Amino acid sequence: MHVVIDAQSIFSIRLSLQVACVSTVLVGLVGGTTGYIFASRNFRGKAFLEMLILLPLILPPTVIGYYLIMIIGRNGIIGNILHLLTGWTPIFSWWAAVLASFVVSLPLMIKTTQASIESVDSSMLDTAIMLGYSEREILWHITLPLAQNGILTGVVLSFARAMSEFGATLMIAGNIPGKTSTMPLTIYSFVSSGEWEKAHLLAIILTITSACFIFLTNYLAKRKF
Repeated sequence: MHVVIDAQSIFSIRLSLQVACVSTVLVGLVGGTTGYIFASRNFRGKAFLEMLILLPLILPPTVIGYYLIMIIGRNGIIGNILHLLTGWTPIFSWWAAVLASFVVSLPLMIKTTQASIESVDSSMLDTAIMLGYSEREILWHITLPLAQNGILTGVVLSFARAMSEFGATLMIAGNIPGKTSTMPLTIYSFVSSGEWEKAHLLAIILTITSACFIFLTNYLAKRKF
């Protein structure tokens, strides 16, 4: 079987990488900060907030997409205000794909960051406090260096999850060729239209990419400081 990768497949690969990169940056910032807060603070409503954040790991992607439509759709809670102020809606754009990937990836980043920070030896932190180090100094010079493997694992998993997102993306971004068709959506289109050879090629590329992410995750988990 000889298959030449076509323009639609090339676009979907590029778009998937673009969406995953932007989503991962946002997830790293928001998820890393939230994970640190969960690991270092106790506050009222923390358990409830953690439950809400973990819901995207349990809910079907279509339900996540439905809630996103209710929030950022043109008539949604936030989307309506956004459209009135700017005349723009993220629905059925590549930004919608970024948002879908962000929502489904965020719990992975938060939980891995939280777990890695909580695993840092508390006696080291107590000693640093007694020596007069500020909270910021302890964070940058002790906590983050010791928790870096877990945090980097969260980043890798978030990127991999964004690359493979399908259901929520289909709900709020649609499957528009040349605009919102990421790799999973393009594979779906190829299968639906009977273009099996093109689907095989993209599926193999996505599988190899996912395997590389698994290898990198295992490497980070075992890496010594």
